[in-house]
Amino acid sequence: MRPLGPPGALALALVLAGCGEDTAPTAPAGQNSAEFGRALDKAGSPSRADFPDARAKTLQQVADLVKAGPQIGLATSVFTPGRSRVAFGLLDSKRRFVYGRTAVYVAPSPKRPARGPYLALASPLVVEPRFRGRGAAEEAAPLAAIYATQVPFTRAGKWSVLTVTRLKDGLFGAPSQVKVRPSSIPAVGERPPRVSTETLASASGNVETIDTRVPPAPELHRVDFKDVVGRKPVALLFATPALCESRVCGPVTDIALQLREEFGDRVEFIHQEVFVDNEMRKGLRAPLRAFGLRTEPWLFTFDRRGRVAARLEGSFGISEFRRAVQDALR
Repeated sequence: MRPLGPPGALALALVLAGCGEDTAPTAPAGQNSAEFGRALDKAGSPSRADFPDARAKTLQQVADLVKAGPQIGLATSVFTPGRSRVAFGLLDSKRRFVYGRTAVYVAPSPKRPARGPYLALASPLVVEPRFRGRGAAEEAAPLAAIYATQVPFTRAGKWSVLTVTRLKDGLFGAPSQVKVRPSSIPAVGERPPRVSTETLASASGNVETIDTRVPPAPELHRVDFKDVVGRKPVALLFATPALCESRVCGPVTDIALQLREEFGDRVEFIHQEVFVDNEMRKGLRAPLRAFGLRTEPWLFTFDRRGRVAARLEGSFGISEFRRAVQDALR
């Protein structure tokens, strides 16, 4: 593979952050739905045996073992020292999403010892039809699943990242780079700001003012976050389905509705819109500012003591969302 250099692929994050319909990525050509389903299944079940052993190798030496392949579009932007979630999509030269068994390797620079492989499971975004709103993810849609893994970044600064994907023609790599820095966003184990979220009562029953989903989901706006946090487990989702810059807020809100049916007797599910008066030019609503958020969507789950049990930024699928809810129930 070519030398790992500056992350030109980072520009592809825009693909996961609001490209127009005429330039949107497409599903893999030449695949029927069954083949596409098998590719997604493989992408959800990688094993360490699928990937090169990084011991005694630099990140560049790992890259030299694979072919130049897809490019990475990052779906996360906040990376902190310690274990940090790295989520992404992979695209081929024709801007089609690529699905296969995938892992992540990292190092402070290409010439430094590689760490990994960290298995990146593809988590499906597709919910049952009855939970789908406008803009929902569907079977064989271009973005039907998102890759994610937890990476232990040992220090702040720039880190080189290499994804390796096993496809039918061999192993393919995609380089990128992230900046790791401390963050004031509430982390796992911390207590959140005690903010009010907007409810049907605060909106005088006008749900469209506090929910851009089509159709709205009033069941996600029944209670105020400050009235329930610390009393029972909570899943708090910051997302704007109609105005989402990452084009994944609709699917994650749909996932919240589906999992509410599964866990709603034990966990309070709350959706908070992102922009003041649902107008991007007016800036972020107060709850997002209080949490220190500058991107969306975000999911936080809280245990019954009111501490953060899990947090997810950017795109996340059903299995990741479910694990975050289960963490709140422990």
